Amino acid sequence: MPDNRPIRRAIISVSDKLGLVDFAAGLQACGVEIYSTGGTRKHLEDNGVDTLDVSEYTGFPEMMSGRVKTLHPKIFGGILARRDNIDDLNSMQDENIVSFELVVVNLYPFEATVSRPDVTIPQAIEQIDIGGPSLIRAAAKNHRWMTVATRPEQYSAILSAIEEEGSTTLAMRRKLASEAFTLTCNYDQAIADYFRSESADGEFPVQLNVRLERKNQLRYGENPHQKAAVYRIPRDSSASVVNARQIHGKELSYNNLLDLDSALSIATSFAQPAGVVIKHNNPCGAATAEKLGDAARAALDGDPVSAFGSVLAFNRTVDVDTAEVLVEPDRFIEAIIAPDFAAGAVGILTTRPKWRENVRLMRVGQISARPDDLSIRFLNGGALVQESDSLPGMRANWRVVSEVGVEDELWPDLEFAWEMVRHVKSNAIVLARETSLIGVGAGQMSRVDSTEIAIRKAGDRADGAVLASDAFFPFPDSIHAAAEAGIIAIVQPGGSRRDSEVIDACNQHDLTMVFTGARHFRH
Repeated sequence: MPDNRPIRRAIISVSDKLGLVDFAAGLQACGVEIYSTGGTRKHLEDNGVDTLDVSEYTGFPEMMSGRVKTLHPKIFGGILARRDNIDDLNSMQDENIVSFELVVVNLYPFEATVSRPDVTIPQAIEQIDIGGPSLIRAAAKNHRWMTVATRPEQYSAILSAIEEEGSTTLAMRRKLASEAFTLTCNYDQAIADYFRSESADGEFPVQLNVRLERKNQLRYGENPHQKAAVYRIPRDSSASVVNARQIHGKELSYNNLLDLDSALSIATSFAQPAGVVIKHNNPCGAATAEKLGDAARAALDGDPVSAFGSVLAFNRTVDVDTAEVLVEPDRFIEAIIAPDFAAGAVGILTTRPKWRENVRLMRVGQISARPDDLSIRFLNGGALVQESDSLPGMRANWRVVSEVGVEDELWPDLEFAWEMVRHVKSNAIVLARETSLIGVGAGQMSRVDSTEIAIRKAGDRADGAVLASDAFFPFPDSIHAAAEAGIIAIVQPGGSRRDSEVIDACNQHDLTMVFTGARHFRH
């Protein structure tokens, strides 16, 4: 193609020097002249790659501690000139401007700098790259003739094309241009996000840009006819399913990832050793105990039928004792996520059960509390944004509103049930006993339906259990159903116009009722 002109000159100015020497040496071997500046030029010269000094070419020295070095018409003219435009070519000749065909630039590490807890605003400002984005945008704009490299991962393909054909194809240049504009867009957004956070006034931002980078393409989405991929937040290193390392098993599915994320979110909300069983994005089992193996057994026994083919999460390293519980007969587990797995536990989980070949084991690393962030749900034509529901239990604010008070031994169960109900789809009812989940009613159109489902799931275990509701009871019908099943205490937000009727129903049945004053809808 006439646009695939030989690459004769390159400008190289990078912050990340990974793989640069080999790439530049390969370019030089192909006869490409390399122009460079500052630290990049020194790095290349020290490693045996000859370069031409940008300042000598422009006749203008670097100045202001490197703030101004490549911002010059002799640089940008050589990048932006249209090779089929006679006026552009005459301007180049009149001003002694050489043409460049390759720009290799990456940007100052702004995000890495501002992620440091001790960073100051002046330090952040000095990591705002000016020349780099300008070079990248100029080369990307003129990609009909210009090749732009912004990541070390691109070097190999570019060098191979030059070695084989002397140039790159228009299709490659267009793809590289797209990646270049994505980089500068994300870079500017990171700067905007930083300054917005530094001047936060409690208001939601006027504009909200979500930056994500593709991690993997998935086999399919929720159903086989839907294409899908998983994306990650750039530079996020938190303990999450997206950042977890898979150490065994077949490829994760879209639904696996959803369930693992929900399971991990619940498990990490407890300080005590905890195990969580998720099926179709709702918990069907959960428990805390002094030993992780005991929590695992209690969680799986919460609803053994639903637990078949489920995913599990733990907030402690899965040890041998826990693994022995997981591989007991009649269990089938799709995936397990945990901070880590003991070597002996991995051996048990991947050799003994029938499902050993396919079970996914996900190591998430050290778990730490995530800062409060925003919850975003996309709608057709827009999105809903809210603060995440991370309100702590704050038992100090709870009120006992029934005539029967709370026995000391009931508080752990009430607190456990209240923590669990925030993770269940509304209308949400959970039953708990001995800090174990024994019954769940989720996503029903009426609260009494959810109550009856949770009671049916619990069976005889409901006798002596506690019940939590994510929102107030609009009628006392659920209270009567709970009392008939043998439930002894209820925790709920309160706030209904019929609170007095609900409380009267509790007193009628000698039930304990606690108001939390907070609601946990989860649609």
